[in-house]
Formats: sequence, structure tokens, C-alpha cells
Amino acid sequence: MARPDARPDARHAAESRLAAAPAGGGAWLRAAREAARERLLAMGLPGRRDEYWRYTDPADLTSAEAPAAAPPRAADGAEPFAAAEPLRLVFVDGLFDPAASDPPELAGVQIERLAEAAPRDLHWARDLFGAIEARGQTPVPRPLAALNTALAADGLLLRVSGRAERPVALVRRQAAEGSDVMLHHCIRIEPGAELTLLESGPGGARTTDVLEVDVGDGGRFHHVRLQGRDHGGRVAAHLFARVGAAAQLRAFTLTADGPLTRNEAYVELAGAGGLAHLAGAALGDGAFHHDDTVVLRHIAPGCESRQVFKKVLKNGAAGVFQGKIHVLAQAQKTDGYQIAQALLLDEASQFLAKPELEIYADDVKCSHGSTVGAIDPVALYYLRSRGVPRARAEALLVQAFLAEAVDEIADPTLAEDIRARLEAWVARHSG
Repeated sequence: MARPDARPDARHAAESRLAAAPAGGGAWLRAAREAARERLLAMGLPGRRDEYWRYTDPADLTSAEAPAAAPPRAADGAEPFAAAEPLRLVFVDGLFDPAASDPPELAGVQIERLAEAAPRDLHWARDLFGAIEARGQTPVPRPLAALNTALAADGLLLRVSGRAERPVALVRRQAAEGSDVMLHHCIRIEPGAELTLLESGPGGARTTDVLEVDVGDGGRFHHVRLQGRDHGGRVAAHLFARVGAAAQLRAFTLTADGPLTRNEAYVELAGAGGLAHLAGAALGDGAFHHDDTVVLRHIAPGCESRQVFKKVLKNGAAGVFQGKIHVLAQAQKTDGYQIAQALLLDEASQFLAKPELEIYADDVKCSHGSTVGAIDPVALYYLRSRGVPRARAEALLVQAFLAEAVDEIADPTLAEDIRARLEAWVARHSG
């Protein structure tokens, strides 16, 4: 529940940001935005004194103006996920670019934009837009998500009625140094339907995204996201999801460089026999701060969840993991697993972890763990004694460390793309 006791400075900061709220829209959208506004004013914008912001300074994410960030140079190599032949939908500085996008026609998927649906008084997204985000404010407040719901003027609305024949790729591009991007996406997976969503590219100098997903009974949702790579932008990305009975959600994020990234996730397993796997790999060198803050909430019995997060840090980079498995009293037969590990390649880097279990059922199997360390000298010696050069040996051990997270990607084509990117990052940053 949103806190009713926001500090005066936090409330004032929220009021200042909300002054830019878009006008108009249909009744459903106006109601959702007003409810989000009330949630945010009750919480205020986050500060370092807030429990789940102790390790991450939110100043660049809450300031009135976005810190400037130069658009990234063109990346080397093939476009992300090209081998999967996705349907590409491109946003430049938060604005949809139809010329750069594929025609938004895909069998089994209804594709719309929030900006197009906003004026209507009735729309299927009215029961989803802001709804899971509102529930996701408990037990960890997420004020930047409420800010997004109140302010975002565009995004994708996807309704999936069958098995999508191709993945959908959300491609972000930055053109302006001061672009401040807010996009809000809603996806409804009907019972038995299936979709793969791919995300890549920088949204802007500052990006605040919300993705709300409702996976119907027996449905499947796969999500693979790329962040960073020569980008100086600040990112606050949010995933809110409801998983129905016997449904599956699998999400993986690769973050490579970037000064500030905060990835928040709230997933509720609401139907018996549901499955939710969240995984991530973060690679940072130098001015890099990466924060994963996750809640997996078991509401129904017989569900399975996994959280697998790995971070490789060097030259003073910082990583944060705050993860909670929350099991309600009726969620018997829960199977929950959580692991967060960091590999520090020097003594200047740091990893801050806060793993949590909150369990009210008595027939559960839940485990969590968090470790931090350097490259195993015995393993390094073994490889070098067999003629492997030191840089190559270290690269192999880094990739082996990250393998458990990458293995959470179900599609072998996408997993191979991610492994190639990991190998390329290690090669660029070796020595």
C-alpha cells in the first residue's frame, strides 16, 4: 500500500513533476491517471532515506530535467535479435517512428498505440492500464512507476489471442541529448496464447518505462531485454505481471554499461500451477550503477518461481540486488528459488544485496542466497597451466559465471545472441 506519510520535500517534488501531466483522454485513461496521481502524492518521489533506495541515489531519476546524455554511437555488428526475425516497432526519443517500423500486423496479435487508444471512452486496456502497477506498490513502494502511469502519453497495447508467429521487438532510439522518455506498455495474453517480446536500444537521456502484463490461464510470455552498450542515459524500467493458472512468464535482461539503471519487477502468481522465472546479467566497468529490485508474490498454491541475477563489476562499478519472495497463507506447495551473485574483478567495485523471504504458508520449499567474490584462483591456474592465455582464461570464467542466468532463456536462438554479446563485452573490457 502507498505510504500516507510522504515527506514534504518528497511530496513537493512529486507535485512539480505532475504539473506536466497530459490533458484529455477517454474516461478510462483519465481515471487511471488520476488514481496514479493520488498514489504518487501519498508516497512522494523517492529519496535515499527510503528503505528500498538506500543503495541507489534516485536524484537523476527524479530531477525536473533529465541529465544530458549524448546519443550512443552506432553499434557494431548485426541488429539485436535479427536471427529471430521479429516484427520491429521503433520509438525515437519516445515518439513512434512508422517509417522505421514494420507494418504492425501480426497473426494472433492486436497491436495498438496508447496515443491512438487514449481518446476512446472504452478500451480493453482499461482493466489493465495502471491496475497491476497499483497492486505492485505493496509490499515495496514504486513511486517512479506511479509517476509513469500518471504522465506517459504513449506506448504499446498488445492483445494476444493465439500463438504469435513472430516475436515483437520494441526498438528504442535516442536522437536528442536531453530527451526525457516515458512509455507505458500493456500486454494481455489470452488463455492459451503465447508471445515473445524483445526490447533493445536506448530510450533517451532518461527513460522511465512501465510494462504491465496479464498472462491468462495456460498462456506463455517470454521477455528478453537489452540495456546499455555505450549509452550514458539513466534508466528506470518496471515490469508488473499477473500470471494465471498453469501459465508461464520468463524474463531475462542483459545490461552492459550505463551510469545508472534501476530495474524493478513485481510478479504475482495468481493461479494454481503458475510459473515465473526472472533472470538478469549485468556487466559494468567504471562509472556503472545497476540495481535490481524484485518482488515475486505467491498468491495461489502449487506455483514455482526463480530469481537468478548475476553481476560482473570492475573499476569501481557498483551492483545492487533487492529481492523478495512473498508467500501468502493460501499459497501452499510453493517452490521459490532466489540467487544473486557478483563477480568483482578488482577491489574498487562493490555489490550490495538484500535478499528476503516473507512466508505465511507452512508447506513450502523456498531458498535464497547471495555471494560475492573474485575469480577463482584455482580455476584460473588450471586453465593457464594448460596453455590458455590469462585474458582468455578470465573471459571463460566470467562467461561460466553468467551461464546460469543465460540458461533461463528458453529460446536457443535468443540465448545464443545473448552469449555472443556477453563474449563481446568481455573481449572489449579485458586486461
